[in-house]
Amino acid sequence: MYATISDLLRDLFGLNIPMPIQTFGFMMALAFMAAYYTSTSELKRKEANGLLKPFKVKKKINEKITVVDYVTAITIGAFIGFKFLEMVLDYDALVENPQKFILSAKGSWFGALLGGGISYYQKKKEADALVGKIEQTVEVTTHPYELMGNVVAIAAIGGILGAKIFHNLENIDELMADPIGSLISFSGLTFYGGLIVAAVGIIYYVGRYGISGWIISDATAAGLMLSYGIGRIGCHLSGDGDWGIDNLAAKPSGLSFLPDWAWSFRYPNNVLGEGVPIAGCQGAHCNQLLNPVFPTPLYEAVVCILLFFFLWSIRKRFTIPGTFFLTYLLLNGIERFLIEKIRVNTTYSIFYHAITQAEIISFVFIIGSALGMIYLVRNHKHKTA
Repeated sequence: MYATISDLLRDLFGLNIPMPIQTFGFMMALAFMAAYYTSTSELKRKEANGLLKPFKVKKKINEKITVVDYVTAITIGAFIGFKFLEMVLDYDALVENPQKFILSAKGSWFGALLGGGISYYQKKKEADALVGKIEQTVEVTTHPYELMGNVVAIAAIGGILGAKIFHNLENIDELMADPIGSLISFSGLTFYGGLIVAAVGIIYYVGRYGISGWIISDATAAGLMLSYGIGRIGCHLSGDGDWGIDNLAAKPSGLSFLPDWAWSFRYPNNVLGEGVPIAGCQGAHCNQLLNPVFPTPLYEAVVCILLFFFLWSIRKRFTIPGTFFLTYLLLNGIERFLIEKIRVNTTYSIFYHAITQAEIISFVFIIGSALGMIYLVRNHKHKTA
């Protein structure tokens, strides 16, 4: 497994380039990029079809630079300089643990002074350029797809926040044992928590511009499936703990064309350090699982990327707002409910049955999407009757 991109490059190409980029974080970035591209494309298509229209946004121009602007710019510049110069001077510490390095008090005060000074200079240039200009408010025509930058930012912040909240609710003991580590680690992210919190934030944001929550949901549905699949590639490559239960069975003859690791895998060098030591291994990640397990992140990656292509191919057939998103929700719910049967996860005891948080939410999504589909179709027929 590859905790960092450096590990991946070293194994695949023999290149030893130490970089502070974790494999899972890198794949998450790719996932957000994929969601941005597909969703932007869909919003443009919906606008061309008349489902969305450009709108006016009030924007201030020639706005004067205030003391608050100076203080904010200097503070941000000082922090960047404080950390950046120290990164250069102590690059090994950054590579070893990027999150710990960034959140620590370690830094360069000379870098802070330099960064703050540069920020002040830039802000002063902006202020000088505004001298003699009249501050005014104008209306700017904005297309819905131009909001996607902010939408992705909301999805990233809300998604990670929601994912951590739901994961920690599911694993209170881990949070109490290591609060800081649990909160800053990229491992231990609950997808459904991220989806729910991000969706609420996005729908609220676009609603301020008169965009229907159903339409934005439809536009992002296929991208959500693709980004989930890409994210699961990151889980598999890094070995972040989202693997399956022990799989000691022999590979079926019907699956002989698959490599052995696609049937059962011990996740050597996993980023969590789970399992037993690997003989002869030296370094930060030298453990592998005691028993081989089902590589469930790999299964989900393959299934969800295939489901993305399926959804992308049929998206134009949906004419009732919301029905395409509910189709995505149904497929995602079924996929997740089934994979939970062979996946390691914290369980709750409900009516004497062990059930996971993801099973509960995916079941609600399956039922909710079916009922929602019936409602939307009937409501559409009633309006057009």
